[in-house]
Amino acid sequence: MTALRPEREDLYGDASYESHGGASTDGAATRYLPPIDEETVALRIPDPPPQSIPASDASSVTSASGTPEGGRAARRKAAKRRHGRHGGSRTASEAAEENGQAPLSRVEARRQARAAKPGAAVVASRAIGEVFITTGVLMLLFVSYQLWWTNVRAHAAADKEASSLQDDWASGKGAPGTFEPGQGFALLHIPKLDVVVPIAEGVSNKKVLDKGMVGHYGEGALKTAMPDAKTGNFALAGHRNTHGEPFRYINKLSPGDPIVVETQDEYYVYKMTSTLPVTSPSNTSVIDPIPKGSGFTTAGRYITLTTCTPEFTSKYRLIVWGKMVEERPRSKGKPDALVE
Repeated sequence: MTALRPEREDLYGDASYESHGGASTDGAATRYLPPIDEETVALRIPDPPPQSIPASDASSVTSASGTPEGGRAARRKAAKRRHGRHGGSRTASEAAEENGQAPLSRVEARRQARAAKPGAAVVASRAIGEVFITTGVLMLLFVSYQLWWTNVRAHAAADKEASSLQDDWASGKGAPGTFEPGQGFALLHIPKLDVVVPIAEGVSNKKVLDKGMVGHYGEGALKTAMPDAKTGNFALAGHRNTHGEPFRYINKLSPGDPIVVETQDEYYVYKMTSTLPVTSPSNTSVIDPIPKGSGFTTAGRYITLTTCTPEFTSKYRLIVWGKMVEERPRSKGKPDALVE
């Protein structure tokens, strides 16, 4: 800037200053002279003189940003007062002192720390809650396995057995006769229930029923006739729930509904006649050649379906009976009951 300015001796005129903006060296109070503005030498109102601060209070002065002034030692002391020796969290005594309360003794501080920890009852209740949650999850997984996954596996096994049977029949490998336990030999059709399921020899859970098939009572004291017998009762067992549940809805069958057994050479068509809603599992008379309670009084060609009841239990048995009304060679095609 090109404004005029006086010589430095005329403006300040005090030889006791070594430089402008400072105090005299003799310790006496003197007139404050502002520093020379190097950017502009125009006239302006000088800044107010700085306040003189005693050395004892210098450590307590902080800058506008909250940082203590007065040197590194003063800042370190202030940090210790705020956050403890190592800059960690405040103790209960420090917090109380900062809030204007009397500092806590060591005993009181320990007592408060213990009170802040959860008690034995709280810990026990949390542990019990976790056990209940874990048990609930395990039960849910078990129920899902029983109601869903067992059906998936059983349907896959039954479909595989049915396809194998039909392939053997088509190639002429299969032959009528005596069958080994667990061996499939026929297909059961219940058109009303949309059921097509393999029939295997025996009523073993592991070998037959749990694989989604129905089993023929063909062993020991529970041995019953085969469909091609001139007289007798062809008795079958199947799951009502889980493991494919082929007999789940046999309680919905009505008199006259067809039940068809398909073998390699023949179709045997039965008509449902009667049912026994509840009976004891030990009531084996329901699969006799002339089953008791069925309404049959003379020898004939009958079929009996047995399953558990009520649903999802095995406490009792549900029985359905039928009487053969047609025997048709497979070479003549499907019977009317299977023609849509």
